[in-house]
Amino acid sequence: MDRQRTSSTIPYGYELDEDGKTLKPIEEQLNALRIVADLVKDNTLSLRDACLWVEHQTGRSLSHTGLRKIIDNGRLDQEPRELSEG
Repeated sequence: MDRQRTSSTIPYGYELDEDGKTLKPIEEQLNALRIVADLVKDNTLSLRDACLWVEHQTGRSLSHTGLRKIIDNGRLDQEPRELSEG
């Protein structure tokens, strides 16, 4: 599901659509995040090791603090939604 862009930062796991306003999900990246999020929550994998694995799988780097924010805000636990402007 596409969602409206509300800031200049494009979240990990999304890309800007051709219209320049909508974010399209990149399923490969989102699936990699879901896999490592569970392993990090279970203390099976460290944040830094999870980031290395995600980069190896997707070719896109991610910082350990960025991964922590993604896991903590629960964004992976819900379907993407359309964001309000403002």
